[in-house]
Amino acid sequence: MPPRCVYEYFPISKEGQGMSEAVWISKKISKMSKAKAAPPPGCTLNVNDPQVQEAAIRIQASYRGHRSRKELREKGPPKILQELKDVVLVEGSAAKLECRVSAFPDPFIVWYKDGKELKDGPKYRYVFEDPDIVALVVRDGVLADLGKYTVTIKNPFGQTSGFACILVEVPAKVSKGPDNIKAKRGATVVLKAKISGEPPPDVAWLKDGDDIEEDDRVFFDVGDTNTILTIKNAKLSDAAKYEVFVENNLGTDQSFARVDIL
Repeated sequence: MPPRCVYEYFPISKEGQGMSEAVWISKKISKMSKAKAAPPPGCTLNVNDPQVQEAAIRIQASYRGHRSRKELREKGPPKILQELKDVVLVEGSAAKLECRVSAFPDPFIVWYKDGKELKDGPKYRYVFEDPDIVALVVRDGVLADLGKYTVTIKNPFGQTSGFACILVEVPAKVSKGPDNIKAKRGATVVLKAKISGEPPPDVAWLKDGDDIEEDDRVFFDVGDTNTILTIKNAKLSDAAKYEVFVENNLGTDQSFARVDIL
């Protein structure tokens, strides 16, 4: 006799719903036998319907897969499956550091910047997007946010950590321009300006709109936060409008000053 199909009825509880549903499982056997249970009163099932047979097999596979996945989640120390990556933070905007982890039981997360613990709050926001992703959002970016960020992931079975850097970009700016100056002939004239920007901006000085050609008498220096134009042995021809100009990939800025030689 060819193999025949018998369907067994199993009541299965749905988690958290306080109710049950019926699952009919298909089994091929060599002899015909009776089902172990009958459907509830008022319910009928046509076991010869091919769609019913196919659905029963799919339900069985899905149920077994769910049970297997649940059983495979073993307790152990946390592991980082996807490392943190460096990110660029533009001044005034927000940046997010994130990594994918595996941990059971659920871990305790702490973030640090340059070794100092960061508290969850308006500036630094701890984010848990799903069971496997931990993230830190840094808001209202400023140059001081540049640094090394570390996350520690800990549960009763152990701990692990990862790190990445936030690189901050700030538009070029002349934060304080040079002052107007009146000087006597032969004196040394010094024009100072405070500048900022990340990446560090390119700096140029102009005289009446033209680039200054440096020599031993007229030259300028550029530091991390300032630039200085020096004019030695001032002449009447040095009287002019002087401009400091800064530029990086995020923007430009300039400021002017007047030099009069008496």
